[in-house]
Amino acid sequence: MTDISSGNKISVRQICFILTAYNAASKLLLYPTNAAFEVGNALIFSALFNLILQTVVIWSVSYLCSRTDKTFFGLLENTFGKVTARIVYAFFALYFIVTAIIPTVEQQWLVNDAFYDTMPKLVIFLPFFIFSVYAGVKSFTNVGRCADLCLPIFAVTAAGFLIMSVGEADFSNLLPVMRQPIKSVAGYTLASMFRFSESAFLLMFMGHFKYKKGDAAKLTVSYVVGGLVVIAVMATFYSLYGALTPTRSFAISNISVFFPVIGFVGRVDLFFVYAFDIVVLFAIVLNIQMSVHCMCLTFNRDLRIIYSLCINAVLIALTFIFNNRYLLLRNAIGRWLWIPALLFAYIIPLLCWALRRRDRK
Repeated sequence: MTDISSGNKISVRQICFILTAYNAASKLLLYPTNAAFEVGNALIFSALFNLILQTVVIWSVSYLCSRTDKTFFGLLENTFGKVTARIVYAFFALYFIVTAIIPTVEQQWLVNDAFYDTMPKLVIFLPFFIFSVYAGVKSFTNVGRCADLCLPIFAVTAAGFLIMSVGEADFSNLLPVMRQPIKSVAGYTLASMFRFSESAFLLMFMGHFKYKKGDAAKLTVSYVVGGLVVIAVMATFYSLYGALTPTRSFAISNISVFFPVIGFVGRVDLFFVYAFDIVVLFAIVLNIQMSVHCMCLTFNRDLRIIYSLCINAVLIALTFIFNNRYLLLRNAIGRWLWIPALLFAYIIPLLCWALRRRDRK
């Protein structure tokens, strides 16, 4: 069997950074706007409920890592055999490709909306795929090093967005609490479940880091911190615009426009948007890196460049197909993507406790 473990070591600290920074960055593109459109001022409750559910799964996988030093592939192989393990990883590879579609398209719209609104979206976005192909071949060790760089950027920019906006927000816009029907909130909570699926990443990291006492708590708290940042930004965003929030595109490029200093020196907040987008880029390509990792084990060949090229070719094609059709994509994803998200990021991680953790005699 091809050994892809070389260079695939990552530390708990770096995974914590991923669960905080990438977790929040991937959700702060069009998710706040979509949530405001679907459930109005109840958007934070929908996000909170999803955060609670995913936190339970994150803790479950983290605690399982204290009971075995095997990888997820190793647990599957030890329980069902090598062929079944490869089949499961093939489905995970496909899942990571599917979950990369929405953030990739949203990133394309952000680039055009906030940076280059006078140029064609597809032309200016093609360099992203060059970066994506290059990043897709990198190992977990490189993923961890990038997380080390991204966390300070995320911390400074997220704090900057909140500092520049919270003083201008009217939090009474969030009242009355739960004005929307419970059925509507529950429906959108289910439809947006795919945005809270980081346990699938943690499942791939299993066995690639050295677990120490207390690491489960560290990983879980890190995920909660990232989720609370998302909820804080969503609450502030809605408090600024109220019923007009669904008409505002991106939270990170609109949340700070009322900062008094901007009236004197111009859009200094765009520097924060540029920096924050660096974290978003690495959060998106993490899906591609995970898919490449799964393909290496599925086909028992470490042909990362080929897998990365194929995955990005699919994403380029889908980007062209859904150009100017974001609403169609959003509705389709909201209707169907919760099903694979429920399976791959909730049910399978919880069922991992039933896998054989001791070697067969």
